[in-house]
Formats: sequence, structure tokens, C-alpha cells
Amino acid sequence: MEDSLMIIDCHCHFGKGDGLTGPWDTSATLAKYLHRAGRAGIGRTVLFSLFHSDYAAANRKVAEIVRGRPERFLGFACIHPERDRGRVYRMLETAVREYGFRGVKVHRHDGAMTREICDALRSFVLPVIYDVMGEVSQVELLATEYPDVTFIIPHLGSFGDDWKAHKALIDLMERYPNVHTDTSGVRRFDLLVEAVERGGAEKILFGSDGPWLHPGLELAKVLALGLPKQEESMILGGNLLRLISAVRPGSNMMSSESATARFPANPLDPWVSALQVQT
Repeated sequence: MEDSLMIIDCHCHFGKGDGLTGPWDTSATLAKYLHRAGRAGIGRTVLFSLFHSDYAAANRKVAEIVRGRPERFLGFACIHPERDRGRVYRMLETAVREYGFRGVKVHRHDGAMTREICDALRSFVLPVIYDVMGEVSQVELLATEYPDVTFIIPHLGSFGDDWKAHKALIDLMERYPNVHTDTSGVRRFDLLVEAVERGGAEKILFGSDGPWLHPGLELAKVLALGLPKQEESMILGGNLLRLISAVRPGSNMMSSESATARFPANPLDPWVSALQVQT
């Protein structure tokens, strides 16, 4: 596939968990995922940790694999709303400046989104994938309180196939420019169609929820929408590249001039290059 049409999976887990209550907090390996993704034509993947008791340590592990294959992987930092309280900014500072991460993952299972997290997201201009577990009502509060923060609500609001949550999120996508979704785990195809029609292709990102869900099957849903090539390309990677393009070292820590001097854009960054091709 041509680089201009590079398919990017925005939702894949990696690492060893320490909870041992299920696959989601035990192990997420990539060998089978990469084989399946390769066969499906998926060329790049956003990685973040599975559930873990120490996301600072888990983020470091993700950074190691991203550092080894920067043309293939991009990292998002996981944050726990409760356990990481008081250190969120420092964790994201490390993630952005040292690891080169360009987004955040928060899960309602760990705790509800907080102002501390949203303030840090705003400072670094980081998009966040926030799994609300069907509790879509909080999204309107977040969208109105933080209109300059990008919220990606995966699974169209519910991995549990809650059609009411799907419909409620589509309403919010239609009303708020900063509310997006990803396609992972969405089983009601007609609601995915409705999300495109009402929310717009620019609000939807392709994601697989790998390695547990098959990336090829998840991709097939997007291709089955039969969208015009421009809209399909947006969902399959263009939207993700656009949303991560504004990430900065953190405006509260230094002036934009000194930040540029210390953290200059890398013209060889494959993700930046992909964005330039897309635009």
C-alpha cells in the first residue's frame, strides 16, 4: 500500500500486567498481532499499556518497544486518575519529552477523568483515549469544560455493546467538535454508519483493541462502510495524524521559543513525515 494511504491502528495494548484477573491485566504480546496486522495492510500502530498497578513503569516498557521501532509504533501514556493523582503533569512531561509519546489513555475502570488530567492534556496539547465504559454522560461535561482538549471515546462509547451509549455518543459527536471515537469493538454496524453520517468521518479513528481483537476483522468494518477514498483515508490514519500534530513539550514549563530550541522537530520522524504526506 502506498505510504499516502498508510493504515494506522490507533488502539493496541502491550505489556505484562500484574493483576492476573484476566487477559486485560495479565499479558498483551504483539507477535500474533503484528502478523495479522501485516496481512491486513496495517502499517503503523499506537501502543499503550494494559491495566497495571504502576503506569509509570508500564509506560517505560511501552517506550522501550517504541524506541526500537519508531517507524512502526507510537506510544500513548496510560494514567490512573486515582493512583497517579498529584503526579500527572510530571508523568506526561516524561512521556512527551523523554519517550516521544503523543497521546494519553485513561480507563473508567481505573477511575473517572479528573481536572488534573485534563489540565495536563491541555498544557501538552495531547489527545486522550478515554474509555467511559458506557457512562457517556460525563463526556458532555468534559467537552464543555475543556473545549480545547481532544477526547477520543473508544468503542463508540461502549465495548459492552450498549446501543443506548452508542446513540448518546453519536449525539455528542454531532454537537461537540472535540468529541471523537474509534471503531474498535463496535458490533452494531448500522450505528457505525450513523456515526459517520452524523458525526462526520473526521471524528472517527480506526482502532482494533489489539492484540485481543483481530486487526484485520476490525479493519474490515471500516472498509465495508464503502466511503469515498478521502473519508476512508481520514478514518484509517489521517485523523490520528492530525490530532497528534499539535503536541508540544508543555507551555507551563517554558516559553514556546525555548521549547523549540530544546525540543526541535525531527524532520526524520516517520510520523511527522506521514502527516506531511497526508496533508
